[in-house]
Amino acid sequence: MKVLAINGSPHANGNTACALEAAAEALHAEGIETEILHIGHKLIHGCTACEQCHTLGKCVFDNDPVNEAAEKMAQADGILLASPVYYAGIAGTMKSFLDRVFYTRGSSFRHKVGASIAVVRRSGGTATLQGLNWYLSIGEMILPTGQYWAVVHGRKPGEARLDLEGMQTMRTLGKNMAWTLKLVEAGKETLPGPKPEEKEIMSFIR
Repeated sequence: MKVLAINGSPHANGNTACALEAAAEALHAEGIETEILHIGHKLIHGCTACEQCHTLGKCVFDNDPVNEAAEKMAQADGILLASPVYYAGIAGTMKSFLDRVFYTRGSSFRHKVGASIAVVRRSGGTATLQGLNWYLSIGEMILPTGQYWAVVHGRKPGEARLDLEGMQTMRTLGKNMAWTLKLVEAGKETLPGPKPEEKEIMSFIR
């Protein structure tokens, strides 16, 4: 089994990477392969709501990592999202990435295991974590947790490792994610998942 971890920080070796690495080490110890994909430093266009992806099966903008990453996410058994906190929310590049990935390929993630991590200097961690989890929940994903909210504190690169409770939470999240992945895999043969219904889309403008 494999987890694809998305680093939404512009800094490949910053505190967001530290948090992801701690969770990835716990996953690896449980026999789960993990790949960390760094997208936070890329130029990623925001969604324009053109809806051409409904016809194309992928985003119309094909000059950035979104379509390639979406395909890798669709092939993975689990997805781990991590973002630094900017103005009490998801970093802009990560937000643009997630908007387009989940709009074009969200149904591909149904019943996969997904988890989120927020990395913050001071405030806005739980708000950012909640924002990341909105994507996982609308994708009908299964969300494991740690023993505390998955928020790690640090400012200068490497300071996250000094947040001992945060690092413990990352390890616990990794272990719980591995266990959930194994449960899902073991249950596929004995208990098939519910069949999806065709979505009802409503506008409340009368």
